[in-house]
Amino acid sequence: MPQLRTALLQSSGTLGDTAANLKALDEAARAAAEGGAGLLAAPEMFLTGYAIGTDVPVLAEAQDGPAAAAVAEIARTHGLAVLYGYPERDGDTVYNSAQLIGPDGTRLANYRKTHLFGCFEQDSFTPGDTQVVQAEYAGLKIGLLICYDVEFPENVRAHALAGTDLLLVPTAQMHPFQFVAEQLVPVRAFESQMYVAYVNRTGPEGEFEFVGLSCLASPDGVTRTRAGRGEELVFGTVDPELLAASRENNPYLRDRRPGLYSSLI
Repeated sequence: MPQLRTALLQSSGTLGDTAANLKALDEAARAAAEGGAGLLAAPEMFLTGYAIGTDVPVLAEAQDGPAAAAVAEIARTHGLAVLYGYPERDGDTVYNSAQLIGPDGTRLANYRKTHLFGCFEQDSFTPGDTQVVQAEYAGLKIGLLICYDVEFPENVRAHALAGTDLLLVPTAQMHPFQFVAEQLVPVRAFESQMYVAYVNRTGPEGEFEFVGLSCLASPDGVTRTRAGRGEELVFGTVDPELLAASRENNPYLRDRRPGLYSSLI
């Protein structure tokens, strides 16, 4: 099975300006394609900015809205899949969502963040109620979570049990919690035997200070690529052979005893 070269766009874009952020996404997709990537992942709420406060309902769009159409055209133009975060409107309800678009412009998956972090998110969004959302792409089973979701081991283990090979996690991870990017994400990849792509915002935005440090962690616990603290496009490779070998050698999933875990629920 061929490897999947993956590009992580570490950027906060332009706060409140969807058109500017679509332009930045197009430029990143061009660079990613030129770098041989088959997948580009952008951060949480990339299309609008994260700290948009009371503008959330104004900037939110349907999952098949104008911004989604624009991203589909970007994906088709550059011939790669694109994951992006955005505020999703569904009637009167607004979710913090991430959508994966295929290289032919097809919408492959849409995920609504299930664990909302802090007062801003809890006041602005409704939590999603579907834990595992997946898509098939490039011979891999790709799963989606958003930021805080990955900090709950139950979420990642649910993906492991559903066969996720590559977990995409657009994020808005802020100071002083950089240990999540540095330590927790590689551990999640190891304990649940999958690749985890964690793609963050960077720099100051409203009351928040995003720490960057986007990474692609592999199932052997190794961080295969790591961004710094600034705007950056970094590349990593998802290797199905490494994944298969790691799963063969690591007994965690085989040695589980679910009958003992009933107290967890």
